[in-house]
Amino acid sequence: MTKRLLVLGSPVGHSLSPQIHNAAIRDLGLDATYEAMEVDASGMARVAREIQDGAFFGANITMPHKALAAALADELDPSAIAVDAVNTWVIRGDRIIGHSTDADGVAHAWAKAGLPGDGPVVILGAGGASRAALHALRETHDVWMSARRSEVMEAFVLAGAKGFIPWGSTVPSAVIVNATPLGMAGELLPDGILDDAGGYFEMVYSRLTAAEQAAGARGLPVAKGVDMLVGQAMASFRLWFGVEPRENVMISALTP
Repeated sequence: MTKRLLVLGSPVGHSLSPQIHNAAIRDLGLDATYEAMEVDASGMARVAREIQDGAFFGANITMPHKALAAALADELDPSAIAVDAVNTWVIRGDRIIGHSTDADGVAHAWAKAGLPGDGPVVILGAGGASRAALHALRETHDVWMSARRSEVMEAFVLAGAKGFIPWGSTVPSAVIVNATPLGMAGELLPDGILDDAGGYFEMVYSRLTAAEQAAGARGLPVAKGVDMLVGQAMASFRLWFGVEPRENVMISALTP
C-alpha cells in the first residue's frame, strides 16, 4: 500500500518539502507520496487521529503548529523535548512519536559550510529556530543569545547558552546565526554585526539576503538556509523509511 506523507501548516502552499521528498522517493523507487496540507488546530488533531488509524504514514509540521504537534504526539523523542517543539511525526504501531530534526538541519548546514568547530556563536532571535540552533551548538561552542525581547532570554541560558547580549551588539570572532525572519523581505540586520564575525549562518532560504551577500563579500564562511532545509528533510526521511536519501537529488529538486 502506498505510504502517504504530509507537511502540515498554515500557510503551507509555499513549502518546498513536497519537491524535496518526492524527488528522493522517486530516486529510491519507494511506494510513497508526499503532499502539503493546510490545517488549523482542529485539522491538526484530525490528521493525528488519521495517522494513528493508518491513513497516513507520517508528517512534517511547520509554523504555526510545532508546539501543538508536540502536544498531540503520544510520545516525544529527546530531540523534541530539547527544543520544546515537533517538526516530524513518526508512527510506531498506533502511537505518534514526535521528533525535531531542526538541530540536524543546523548541524548539516554548519558542517557543509565549514564553519568553525568551536569558539563563540551569537544566535539572533528567540523562537523555535533559535532553540534548535542552541541545541545543535551548545556542546561544542560558547553560545550567546541576542534578541529584541530580552525578557525571554533566561530560558535560553537555562538550556545551555552562555548568556545574553544586547540586540545589535556581538562577540569578537563569533559566528552570527540569523534565526529571525529578517531578510525574507529585504530587511537588514543591525549595522556592524558582521564587522568582526568569524562566519555567518542564514536560516532564511526563500531568497539571497543582504546579510548573506555581505558575509560572502567579506570572505566569511556562510551556511545557507537551503542546506539547513535539506538537512532537516534528510533526517525526517531516515526516520520514516530507514534509508539515506541522496542529498544531491533533494537539492536538484529545488533548482528551477
